[in-house]
Amino acid sequence: MKINTHVKPGDEVVVISGNHKGKQGAVISVNAAKEQVVVEGVRKMKKGIRRTEANPDGGIEEVDGPIHISNVKKV
Repeated sequence: MKINTHVKPGDEVVVISGNHKGKQGAVISVNAAKEQVVVEGVRKMKKGIRRTEANPDGGIEEVDGPIHISNVKKV
């Protein structure tokens, strides 16, 4: 079953509530089932990366985290 949302990947949005209120960016992904969106540059999270052949040092990487879909509106 497809769930309709008011934003889709690529849309320009602004955060209207929460800790990141006022920040603006493009939508990277939408998870309609969990009612979450990932907006570029809005909620930075640190994620531990394990060692691989491609990344022999491992380390900590900054990634964009999800926010609730009701906290964003199209610009």
